[in-house]
Amino acid sequence: MYIYLNNDFIEADKAVVHVSDLAIQRGYGIFDFFRVMDNVPLFLEDYIDRFYASAKTMRLDVPMEREAFKSTLFELIKKNNLPMSGIKVILTGGYSPDGFRISKPNLIIQQAAFLFPPDTVQPKGVKIITHEYVREMPTVKTINYLTGIWTLKKMEEQGAVDVLYQMRGEVTEFPRCNFFIVKQDGAVATPAKNILKGITRKHVLALAAKKFTVKEEIITLNDIAQAREAFMTSTTKRIIPIVQVDDKPVGDGKPGQITLTLLHDLIALEREEREKYKAVSA
Repeated sequence: MYIYLNNDFIEADKAVVHVSDLAIQRGYGIFDFFRVMDNVPLFLEDYIDRFYASAKTMRLDVPMEREAFKSTLFELIKKNNLPMSGIKVILTGGYSPDGFRISKPNLIIQQAAFLFPPDTVQPKGVKIITHEYVREMPTVKTINYLTGIWTLKKMEEQGAVDVLYQMRGEVTEFPRCNFFIVKQDGAVATPAKNILKGITRKHVLALAAKKFTVKEEIITLNDIAQAREAFMTSTTKRIIPIVQVDDKPVGDGKPGQITLTLLHDLIALEREEREKYKAVSA
C-alpha cells in the first residue's frame, strides 16, 4: 500500500511527519474523505470543492492546483488497486517553528479498504444519544474530534451508536454525520446552521426534493419527539435509520418508509455516478 506525502508516493509503513507539525502540537489541520467504488471516486468534484474551501477558511495553502491534485488522487488509486475503498486527504498546519504558528502544510493522502455497516443495521435502525455542544468552526472539516471521541464511553454505556450535538434544545449534527427527520406531514427536514454540509447530505436533499417537501431549518429536541422518522447521513454510512433518541423512540420505533426509500435512491445514484465516470473515461 502507498501513501502520498507531499511530493512522493511512499510505502505506508514508511510515511511519517515530524512531531513539530501543528496537527500534533495543536490539533490544527483539515481533512476530507470520499469513497471509491470499482476504482471510481464517487462525487469527487464535490469533495474537492469542500477540501479547498476548508483549506481557505483555515488559512492553509493546498500545495498543488486542482487538476494536479486530481491527477495525484487517480495515480494513488491506480497504484493501490483497491476497487472498494476510502481515501482520506489530510492537510496539516505544517512544521511550526514555535508550536503555534502555521507553516508550510503537509499534504497526506491515504487509501484503505472500506466496508459499510452490516446489512442488519438498516432493517433495525439504531439508538443515539444527545450531548450539549456546538462544534467550533462547524462549516469546516477540521481534524478536531475531541468531543466526539470523548463521548464514546458515554455512548457505549447507553447502548448508542452515535451522539447528536444540541445546544439549548436546538440540534445540529453528529461528529461524523448529518441529521434528518421526517415530520408528521411527510416533509424531510435537516438542520440549516452550525453544521458541516456533508456531501451525502447534499445528494439526499436533492433526491428527497424529487418526491417530498424538503426543509433546511432549525430543528429542536421537541421536533424530534414529534417526528415520524429520523436518520443520519454520511459518506461512510450512506443513510442509517434512527429509531431511538436518548430514552425516547422515534415515531413507532422502527425504520420509516421514507428513510428506506431515500437509501434505495442514494444507492442507485452512486451506481449512476460510477457508470457515468466509466463512460466518460472509456
